[in-house]
Amino acid sequence: MVSGLVRAAFALTASALVALGGASAQGLIRDAEIEETLREWTDPILEVSGLVPADVQLFIINDPSLNAFVANGQRIHMHTGLLIEAETPGQIKGVLGHETCHIACGHTVARMRASEIAMRPALVSIGLGILAIAAGEPGAGAALIGSSGQFAALNFFVHTRAEEAAADAAAVKYLAALGQSPSGIVEFFEKFRYQEVLSDAKRYPYFRSHPLASDRIRGARILAEATGLMDVPPTERELKQYRMMRAKLVGFLDTPLRVRRDYPDADKSAPARYARAISAYRNSDIQRALTEIDSLLAEEPENPYFHELKGQILFESGKIEESIAPHKRSLELKPGQPLLLINYARSLNARGAEGDFAAAETALHDALIAEPDNAFAWAQLAITYENQDRRSEAQLATAESAYWVGDIVRANAFARRAVQSLDKSTTNYRRADDILLITDPSNPDNRAFYDRYRRGSNLSLHTAGRDMPFGDFSARGRE
Repeated sequence: MVSGLVRAAFALTASALVALGGASAQGLIRDAEIEETLREWTDPILEVSGLVPADVQLFIINDPSLNAFVANGQRIHMHTGLLIEAETPGQIKGVLGHETCHIACGHTVARMRASEIAMRPALVSIGLGILAIAAGEPGAGAALIGSSGQFAALNFFVHTRAEEAAADAAAVKYLAALGQSPSGIVEFFEKFRYQEVLSDAKRYPYFRSHPLASDRIRGARILAEATGLMDVPPTERELKQYRMMRAKLVGFLDTPLRVRRDYPDADKSAPARYARAISAYRNSDIQRALTEIDSLLAEEPENPYFHELKGQILFESGKIEESIAPHKRSLELKPGQPLLLINYARSLNARGAEGDFAAAETALHDALIAEPDNAFAWAQLAITYENQDRRSEAQLATAESAYWVGDIVRANAFARRAVQSLDKSTTNYRRADDILLITDPSNPDNRAFYDRYRRGSNLSLHTAGRDMPFGDFSARGRE
């Protein structure tokens, strides 16, 4: 994210980078349906850009502000605010194409270098300011030091303007290569053209890091029109995916008032009923939630995500027994989906009938093969083991869960307990020993964590919400 790099560089503090990293890690949410939609739209763009889709991670951040950015390598981050405010699938694809270029075109590496170069005149300005103060001109010195950030910003943006234009052009090129309309990126920019006249404090984060200018919008339009694909419409599947994704996000994240405004009772469309079902469930109107979701299932009995939602509604309302069948059905329709496997295992753990813990263990192992860093799956596996009186394995699973949310103090404590009773010849013992080594308090790299722990600070660098199914994140919040 350009603005993050600029702010960190200009502040001249390591803590700024830590704070930005922490903010980026918090608020990540998981939803199998939304992730499937975004991957279906993103992977072809990644392929035509020359990237390997499996190497690029896509994260959804629970934040109402409009933003998208690339950070920490090949990782694209999309704010829920952008997904909700975009009006078409093409607008989201345009943003995805733009961000893809920042990876494929090497901009993330180049911008780190550019930020270092940008700081050189700023440091000169600071040095001159110090000399002026020493020479008895405190006013002039303060002015020079105060202007150092402006010098750095001007120098930095010389490097980034060309990259933003290149990313726009690349997004058009990628979509054209797929035979899709590149009109979305132009529409997106024109929709928010007014951002150009706002102060930096009032501007959406996306447009602080991707500043709009009339010539930039004009250039994107010329390139898009030259493809001859501007009028290619989105497919019916894409329109449905977009409408259901937006309805789901509004239902889970916004107020009942917003839901009633955007999806009034008179609207009998599938997205409207979806949003109302979710909103009703989130506000404890279980009967209405079930009525709405049952109406959707009557029309689309093969939709795994409708079954998933029904199972979630039943589970969260205390109807554990009834929640198992819809969760199981969701997996029959979408075999091997990690988040659906976790939902199913959680219901089995809660019911605890004969054979449930063994079935939950199998489901969780399958989920962890796909997502070995899923902290919530490890936490559920710890429950499964504990209910089978397999204490040492439960302690290791708890250590894994703690490790993957960044709580190395807790990870170390539970790994230490696990190694005391695990068979030394097993892979479980070796894994517990590995966690002990990684989280060793005598390691200088870990000292800050243990210092914060002794002061009673929150240790987590990540969020368990990132590894929870969407509804669980919304219901429980993040750790």
